[in-house]
Amino acid sequence: MRIEEAQTPIREDVKAVCELLGLDPLYLANEGKVVIVVPPDEEDAALAALRAHPLGANAASIGKIGDGEAGRVTMRTRFGGERIVDMLVGDQLPRIC
Repeated sequence: MRIEEAQTPIREDVKAVCELLGLDPLYLANEGKVVIVVPPDEEDAALAALRAHPLGANAASIGKIGDGEAGRVTMRTRFGGERIVDMLVGDQLPRIC
């Protein structure tokens, strides 16, 4: 699976706090959020249905599942690089300086 950082909806206030504390927003608790996987030909209909509800107004397609290594998630960064998105082990520690 490859996700696109530029397409991932993260609120500006969340980005700012994460930057300040040195945290990765991908690993924060996100109550009320969901990842839905649908076939490519159903993507537009799924997004339309989600966006029709007030709580789904920010629904977005953030990536694709391809022929990559099973179980591996990568992210294309805003700068065009690619990084592996590992499962979080333990807790994130804020930057204390």
